[in-house]
Amino acid sequence: MPTFNVLVTSKHLVPEARQMLERAGAQLSFMDEPINEDTLIEQLSVGVFDAVLLRGNKPFTSRVLSAAKGLKLIAKNGAGVDSVDLDEASQRGIAVAVAAGANADAVAEHSIAMMLALIRDLHTLNAKMRQGGWEGTSWLGRDFRGSVVGIVGYGSIGRGTARMARALGAQVIVFTRNGRAADDFEVEKDFEKFLKRLDILSLHCPLTAQTRGLIGRKEIAMLKPGALIVNTARGAVIDEAALIDALSDGHLGGAGLDTFQVEPISADNPLLKMDHVILTPHVAGVTHSAAQRVATMTAQNIIDTFAGKPLPAANVMVGKEKA
Repeated sequence: MPTFNVLVTSKHLVPEARQMLERAGAQLSFMDEPINEDTLIEQLSVGVFDAVLLRGNKPFTSRVLSAAKGLKLIAKNGAGVDSVDLDEASQRGIAVAVAAGANADAVAEHSIAMMLALIRDLHTLNAKMRQGGWEGTSWLGRDFRGSVVGIVGYGSIGRGTARMARALGAQVIVFTRNGRAADDFEVEKDFEKFLKRLDILSLHCPLTAQTRGLIGRKEIAMLKPGALIVNTARGAVIDEAALIDALSDGHLGGAGLDTFQVEPISADNPLLKMDHVILTPHVAGVTHSAAQRVATMTAQNIIDTFAGKPLPAANVMVGKEKA
């Protein structure tokens, strides 16, 4: 059986995925934190790796890729590859694959959970009760049913979120720049008109040059007073300073954030002190079932690549199937 060397950018890998790879002839090497440009270059310089199994958003910049002699594949254990220089990978003939849709339901559920918790103020009520408070009939909540939920990014996660929101009685609008149909959901291609209608803005787009800073001061000001923002996409899709200001001055009613401009979030970030903000540490897609699906799909991408089999087109970010 031919063997191939795989560098895993983590200390761990789901056992089922590890077994799949080892049975197919993979020789696995694991990395300890910190994992940054310098440690990646050091690791890639001392060994010849055929593939990288990329866990987390480790920086595969042009510097790192130039040190990766013989590298044929970067297989992301997930869907976001904004930490990989795709143009450089393409120029060097390095394929880049993702586990498209494998954790979509988990992320969609997390998004809906944040919406419900925010609109019913569950986090604040919980905190007050633990401090001896009892709101009783003095508290007046908001309804999710009938709320207008706007979806930006209609891939597998956006689609799942839209379906769940509608099942709970929300009115769903999907933003698409070209007006392309989004199943049977209402579509709006005018971003300003879209934002002005929303009670809840839910972000699910990839981080690209076009989406970086997509939600800035101007866009936040277009939202209704008291609107909510949920971000399970990438932190840099939102101008974080503008978000903090809008939360501070009361224009926004709250936010649910799973991703941030800097991760881990810094200890002095004002978001940590805001009681109308729900924060989670980039774990929306991390459930037991989702983790298994993502890891085994990632392993299968590696196995199929070295067996000469084509990958599903949705999984290919750089490679022959993408061309």
